[in-house]
Amino acid sequence: MTQEQGDPRHLETLDRDLARFSKLETATSYISRPMVGPGIALVFIIFAGLAAMLFFGQTTNSLIVVIAACLGAYMALNIGANDVANNMGPAVGANALSMGGAIAIAVVCESAGALIAGGDVVSTVAKGIIAPQSMDTASIFVWAMMAALLSAALWVNLATWIGAPVSTTHSVVGGVMGAGIAAAGFAAVDWQTMGGIAASWVISPVLGGLIAAGFLWLIKSRIIYRPDKIAAARVWVPILVGIMAGAFAAYLALKGLKKIMDIDMPSALMIGLGLGLGVWLVMIPVIRRQSEGLENRNKSLKVLFGIPLVVSAALLSFAHGANDVANAVAPLAAIVQASQTESFGDAINIPLWVMIIGAFGISFGLFLFGPKLIRMVGGQITKLNPMRAYCVALSAAITVIVASWLGLPVSSTHIAVGGVFGVGFFREWDAERRIRKARLAMPERTTYSAEERRRRKLVRRSHFLTIIAAWVITVPAAAILSGVIFFVIRAVTGS
Repeated sequence: MTQEQGDPRHLETLDRDLARFSKLETATSYISRPMVGPGIALVFIIFAGLAAMLFFGQTTNSLIVVIAACLGAYMALNIGANDVANNMGPAVGANALSMGGAIAIAVVCESAGALIAGGDVVSTVAKGIIAPQSMDTASIFVWAMMAALLSAALWVNLATWIGAPVSTTHSVVGGVMGAGIAAAGFAAVDWQTMGGIAASWVISPVLGGLIAAGFLWLIKSRIIYRPDKIAAARVWVPILVGIMAGAFAAYLALKGLKKIMDIDMPSALMIGLGLGLGVWLVMIPVIRRQSEGLENRNKSLKVLFGIPLVVSAALLSFAHGANDVANAVAPLAAIVQASQTESFGDAINIPLWVMIIGAFGISFGLFLFGPKLIRMVGGQITKLNPMRAYCVALSAAITVIVASWLGLPVSSTHIAVGGVFGVGFFREWDAERRIRKARLAMPERTTYSAEERRRRKLVRRSHFLTIIAAWVITVPAAAILSGVIFFVIRAVTGS
C-alpha cells in the first residue's frame, strides 16, 4: 500500500465518492420506478398487435386490424385501471382484503367472466348507438370505430390519472356517438338510447346509494344498536348473507351467463330465491359457531361480515368482466369484421383472440395501475368497515336487478360509487340525528359549533364534487374528442 492510499484524507474522499454513487443509484431507481408500469403496458399493447397480425393474416387490411388491436388493448388496460376499483375498493377499504389479495382475486374473476360469459353486449355497444347503414362505406365505419376506441381510452386514462372513477361504458358510448356524428351527422344517432344513458347518470348512483343506505340502516337498527349485538347478529347475519347470495345468483343469471344460456327475469329471480334460502339455512349454524366467544362490541361484528364481503367482491368482478369487456372489444370486433368482409351491418362475431386481448388487458391494467383508484373508492371518499362495504356490494347487485326489471340502462361504476356515497351520507345523517337526540335528553351537554360540524363531515366533499363533475362530462368529452380524432384520421388517410 502506498503512502497516498493509506492517507486518511484519501479514504474520506473515497467514502464521499461512494456515497455520491449510492445516492445517484437511489435517485435513478426512484425516477425509473414509475416507468415500469407504462413499460409493461406498452409491451402488452405491442403483443396484442402481433397477435392480431398472426391471427388475421397478411391481407390488405391487416395493418388496420393491427392498429385497432393495439387500441383495444390500450382501452382494456384503462378499464382494468379504472373500473375494477369499484368492485374491490370497498373490500380493501374495509380491510377484509389486502391490496395484493384483491388484485389476485380480481385478475382471476375478471378474466373468467370475460372469457366464459363475455361478449353478449358487444353488438349493442358497436351498433346500438349509431345506425351502421348511415355510414357510406366500410372504411368510414372502421375509422369511426377506431376514433371511438382511442377517444374512450384517452378519456379513461385521464380520469384515472386525476383519480376519478368514471364509467367506461359511457366513455365508449360517447366515443361511438361523437365519431358517428362526425361521419354521418346528428340523424345517425339513436337519441332514444342516448336519452336512457343520460337518465342513468342520475338513476344509477341514486338507486345504488339509497339501497346501500337502506341496508346500513337495517344493520345499525337490528344489530349494532341492540344491547346484545352478538345475539342479534346470529339472527340477522344469516338472513343478510342469504339475501346477498340470492341477489348475486339472480344478478349473474341475468348479466353474467347470457352467453351460456338465455335466462329471463322470472327464472333469474326464482334461481336467486332458491339459492338465497339454501344459503340462509346453511349460514345459521356457521354464524353461530363463528360468533362463539366474541365480545359484545362492534369490532366483533366485523369478523362475521369478512368472508361474505370477499365472496361478493369476487362475484362482482366476474360479472364486471362478463359485461364491461365489451367496452374494449366491441369496436375492435366491429373493425375486424368490417375489414374481413367489407360488411358492417350484420351481427358481430367475436374472434377468441379479440376476447383474450380484452380479458388479459383488463387484468394487466388492474395489476399495474389499479391500486390508486382502489384506495380512492375504498377509503378516501368515506371510511368503510366490513358492514358498510357489504352494503355497497349488495346494493350493486340489487340495483342492476331492479334496473333490468324496469328496463333502465345503468352504469356499474355509478352504482358502486353511489353506494359508497349513500353509506357516507347516511352515516352523516345518523350522526346528526343522534346528536340532536342526545341534546334533547341532556340540554346542558356541550354542542358543536358550525365550523366543528363541517369539519366532522363523513364524506369528503372535494372527492364528491370531482367525481360528479367527471361523470357529467364523460359522454360529451369522449364524443368531442372522438369527432376530432375521426376528422384527423380522414385527413391523414384521405378517405
